[in-house]
Amino acid sequence: MKDGKPPVPQAYLQWGIRCLERFMGMFALGILDERDMTLYLARDRMGKKPLYYHAGKGMLMFASELKAMMQFSCFGRKVDKEALALYLHYQYVPAPHTIFEDTFKLLPGHYMKYDGRQLSLHPFWSLPCGEYVPMEEDEALDKLDGLLTSSVSDRLVSDVPLGALLSGGIDSSLVSAILQKVSERPAKTFTIGFKETGYDEAPWASRVAKRLGTEHTELYVTPGEAMEVIPRLPEIYDEPFADTSAIPTFLVSRLARTKVTVALSGDGGDEQFCGYVRYWSTLSMARAVGRTPPGIRKAAGSLLNLFSPAWVEKIYVPWRDLLPQRFRMANFRDKWQKLIALLAEDTLQELYRATVCVWSKEEVKNLFGLTVKYGTFERGFEADPAVSILSRLMRTDLLTYLPDAMLTKVDRASMAVGLEVRVPLLDQRVVEFAAGIPETLKYRGGSGKYLLKKLLARYLPEELFERPKMGFGVPVELWLRGELREMMLDYLAPQRLASEGLFSPNLVSRYVNEHLNGTISHHHRLWALLMWEMWRERWLEGK
Repeated sequence: MKDGKPPVPQAYLQWGIRCLERFMGMFALGILDERDMTLYLARDRMGKKPLYYHAGKGMLMFASELKAMMQFSCFGRKVDKEALALYLHYQYVPAPHTIFEDTFKLLPGHYMKYDGRQLSLHPFWSLPCGEYVPMEEDEALDKLDGLLTSSVSDRLVSDVPLGALLSGGIDSSLVSAILQKVSERPAKTFTIGFKETGYDEAPWASRVAKRLGTEHTELYVTPGEAMEVIPRLPEIYDEPFADTSAIPTFLVSRLARTKVTVALSGDGGDEQFCGYVRYWSTLSMARAVGRTPPGIRKAAGSLLNLFSPAWVEKIYVPWRDLLPQRFRMANFRDKWQKLIALLAEDTLQELYRATVCVWSKEEVKNLFGLTVKYGTFERGFEADPAVSILSRLMRTDLLTYLPDAMLTKVDRASMAVGLEVRVPLLDQRVVEFAAGIPETLKYRGGSGKYLLKKLLARYLPEELFERPKMGFGVPVELWLRGELREMMLDYLAPQRLASEGLFSPNLVSRYVNEHLNGTISHHHRLWALLMWEMWRERWLEGK
């Protein structure tokens, strides 16, 4: 506030709509200029906050949640089947689509102008691309340290208790370390754990917290407590959303809310500093595709498909710790099935889609007869042809996966319990810095996050964070064969699906049976269908 006046109207009166270029942090806002009755809607650069609008039948509606618009009888809840195909493909509905016809997400870094007659969309910021600044490693480390310290400090401006969500991974550990450095008293950190092997990062988070000296709160969650969250998911995510990590994100947010009302998270590090294994696996595959005739690749895929993923996993797991870091993988079955799918693709876009998709384009067509129509996914590949493969992949995720999946997941889960999550790694200054440094500071020696790891080593010994990436998941693969079996069989029953008339009951039944008998793990596909059916029941049938 300045002179008791709200800052957004003041900025608009001084600079017009270009005031958006001066705003920092997360926002979704509307400005009505009563002088000419022009409405502006705007969304922050990285898409940390949601903004929806509905245009049709001579009206314009906008809100930060779809459920707000669904309260009005004039809002038609007609499902956009092309958006449904995209949801099954990716596990989320990518912007600008929503699950409903004539309803859209405003893209990050954009504003909408509506003058009562015409609606137009305009970018006010774009992600830098390919403009590298020569920089020595020590200089880059000092620069990044300073930017993150400033970013964390800026997000401490609050008159309410504040803490950090700490998984024990590189990104959240770095944010927690800097939070502890700039705090006047021990920072509050929070983590949850699961007893199931391969899903528990809580011991690592505890070691990090102990070394940093934070006031750490840890909670081990039983399968029953985690599964109690599942019926709430359609309400929290008011369009279909199938990322299983929504469950632990909700649980850790609820835990943090018992002591703080604002928390910092480590989101954004993977997409900016080459943290996902899929980046360099796609890079390796793209190089191999360029050298191998299509017939040989596809024959190799057919040969690998003869081996059961479960059988291959039994051979792989005992040898995993003896392999180089880049080949130590969690969720091996998923990655084996992805490898087989990748061998059938030809272009970089197709390779990457095959890597990130859940239901392949062929499976979606077999499931309910629609072809997945691409569009938004291509934005990351529209860069200068000189831009490298790795940069294109990271750029694609920054424009699509990060706002539409990761930030959506965190924002909805945290706001459902009254917790505000702030994201220091997505500060505009950090993003522009990361976009401008050479790839050798991100990916080196077959591993990503090179610069983040070097910076974290200033705060923590390497043995606390040099380990295979686990992700923030729950054992849904096991639950669908156990505690969630009956729920899955009920929602995906052939009679139910046949009466709805959308999906092939035979194909779904085949996937259910293959998953239950352990032949092939279809848990991501089945989870996406389960979340759709539960969402449909809540928002289309009103149960």
